[in-house]
Formats: sequence, structure tokens, C-alpha cells
Amino acid sequence: MGARSIDLAPRPHRVLHGYPRNGCARRCETLTCRGAAPGAWSPRRVKPSPTIGIVGSAGTYGRWLRRFFSTHLGLRVLGHDPGDPDADPPQALLDQADVLLFATPIRVTAALIDDYVRMSAGREAGKLWLDITSIKQGAVEAMLRSRAEVVGLHPMTAPPKAPTMKGRVLVVCEARLDRWRPWLRSLLDALEGECVYASAQRHDEMMALVQAMVHASHLAQAGVLEEYAARLGGLEAIMPFRSASFELDVAIAARILSLNPAIYEEIQFGNTHAAEVLDRLLERLAELRDLVRRGDDEARARFRERFLRSREGFGARALAEGNYAYERVGYLLADLVGSRYTSVHLPDDRPGSLCTLLHVFERHGVSLESIHSSRTPGGEVHFRIGFVRGTDPAGLAAAVEEIGRSGIGRVLESG
Repeated sequence: MGARSIDLAPRPHRVLHGYPRNGCARRCETLTCRGAAPGAWSPRRVKPSPTIGIVGSAGTYGRWLRRFFSTHLGLRVLGHDPGDPDADPPQALLDQADVLLFATPIRVTAALIDDYVRMSAGREAGKLWLDITSIKQGAVEAMLRSRAEVVGLHPMTAPPKAPTMKGRVLVVCEARLDRWRPWLRSLLDALEGECVYASAQRHDEMMALVQAMVHASHLAQAGVLEEYAARLGGLEAIMPFRSASFELDVAIAARILSLNPAIYEEIQFGNTHAAEVLDRLLERLAELRDLVRRGDDEARARFRERFLRSREGFGARALAEGNYAYERVGYLLADLVGSRYTSVHLPDDRPGSLCTLLHVFERHGVSLESIHSSRTPGGEVHFRIGFVRGTDPAGLAAAVEEIGRSGIGRVLESG
């Protein structure tokens, strides 16, 4: 949307009265503005297909969002990024973008938003500004210094290989939202995430637990494993002794270590609530260490007391759901290490294609033990099919050959 005159006369507007303890905003009257008839008041609408501007368009999330907006929603997208010599200049985004989204490193986001507020000089009034950083207070407060409507978003995942955020949590911090509310709702519907609403402050308090504490715990484990692995023959010498818990912890640590360290640095250093949570974590670990060192009956009794107190704190429902989730993941891990399997990508995404694939194994007398859907590193959906012990190798080979020859699917790997 190019620069246009905006009637800034006083008018009724929707007010966000703050956030109650459950994190949801209370809202009141609807935004209205000057209508066509002199002196009349009517709801003011936004473009059904707004132009999107992405600041940080060459980053991992910036690239994913650009594809999502252009391919999935069919919207025009402008992007600025210092790492892209062909990027659009900031002024083009401020002049033409109806929705401006900041997908920038946490540490520079608030200052960068302030720069855009100064450059915009009021042109942002009537538009929508978003950010997707992992820490919300600084970014949201900076956007509120503009005259745009403001919403902070936090996808609780790295950029997915899938085209949407289906099955992933998306935290939504509505700070100043009026006429863009219907469009935002349609955006969230299209993203398909599991939306959780909170104020920016509540978000950051939660992230100190959900991210800072969890990441710190696994980074500490990674450091200990680094020390002991050198003594015991490397991580590959430890993994054969794994439990499901150990395997999951190592996988999480490996995931963290494989990504950008600057992100994890800012989640620790940039969240004002993180240090207090880490203090509590260290206190618990130090107490456990001291009890183990003592080793007497009183220390053991203290351990049991702490254990049972934490169990009570979780509550029966959380314990039951968490225990069941762990068992499901354990079964999945066991299936994924099976030595007899085939992974198949189905090029035709249509009803009945999976059934057609399974009929091939049935015709060749091959019995299935498990089937799981996943994605390749390139993002393709594939099915990993495990087979029962004693499967006839000749029958399995014939089934795999037919799958490839007939074009039903593309066999990615087979064991």
C-alpha cells in the first residue's frame, strides 16, 4: 500500500485493557472511522490481499515466511536484508507494505524497529506491524512506539520443512489490534499452528522456563558428555548403552548444537527473567549433589520428599499425559531403529495413494510391523514402514521393485 492520507481525527477505537492472569486480553468497543457520508461512522476495512514487507528476508525464517506468503497465500512480498544484494530498500517496504514483519536477530530487533519508526515518520498509521522474535517485550514495546497496529508472534519451532506450522505452537501477543483483527485471524488459520495468547511480559516469563531453562539444561549435559566422551571413547561408545531418556536428551542437545548459537545466546542473555530461573535450577542441582555426597538415610529421605513434592506439584493429569507421551515416543524410537524397513515417498498426494502402496506389500506376502510419516531433509513427506521379524527377503525385494517400477512411490531407502 503506497503512502496515503489518513484521517487522524479523534474517533472511537478498540482498547486493550491489559491482560488478566490467564494471558488473554479483554477487549471492548469496535474501531470505527470516517465513513463515506459526512459525519457518519462505519467500520474501516483493510485490503483482503495486503502487500507484505519482511525485514530480515534472507534469514532462515525470513525465507520460509516469504515462501509462505507468496506461494501459500498468493500475496505480494517485499523483503529487505543486508545479506541480500538484490533486496528491496527499507523505504520501499515502508511505502508499499501494508503488513511489515520483523524476522531479525533478537539482539538488534528493538533498535531496528526504532529505526523503522523514525524512517516511517507516521506513514505506518493504519498498517500492521509484526515480529517473530523469541523474546517479546523489547520488540513489542518498540513497535508500540509506532502508530501501526502491533502483534508479536513467536513460532515455537525452527522454520518447519512443512509448508505450514501445523501441529506447532504459535504464541500470539496482541498489543494494539483493531481493524486488522479479521486479517490476522485468517493468517493464523492459514498457518495452522496451535495458537496461545499472552501479553509480551507473560510470554517472556514463560520462555524463561520453556526455553532458557531447557536449553541451559541440555547445554550443560552436552558439556558433561563432551568431557566424559573423550575418556570413554566418544559419543558413539556411549550410545549403545542408551535408554529412551538418554537418547531423547542427546537428540535435543544435538538439535540445539546444530543450529545458530546466536539464537540460543540471546534466549539466555536477552530474557530478563532467565537468570532467576537458572538460579532456581542451580539450587536444585546443588541440593541433589549435596544429598548424594552425604549418602546417609536422612539424605535419602530428603530426596524422596523432594521427589514426591514435585510429583504432587505436577498433578495427576499432567503425570498421566506426560507418561503416556513418553511411552509413545519410546515406541517410536524403538520402531525407528528396526533393521528391516523401507522409506517411500508418494508423489501423488491423493486419497487412496497410501492404500495402493500397502496393497503391494500384501500381494507379496509382506507383513507390516509399523508405519510412520515423516519428512526428508528436503521437506518431502515419506512413510517409513517397518516389517515383522522373519520377513522373506525375496518377497520384500519384489515389493520394493514393484513400487519403483509402477510409479506408485519413490523408494528413498531400504534396510
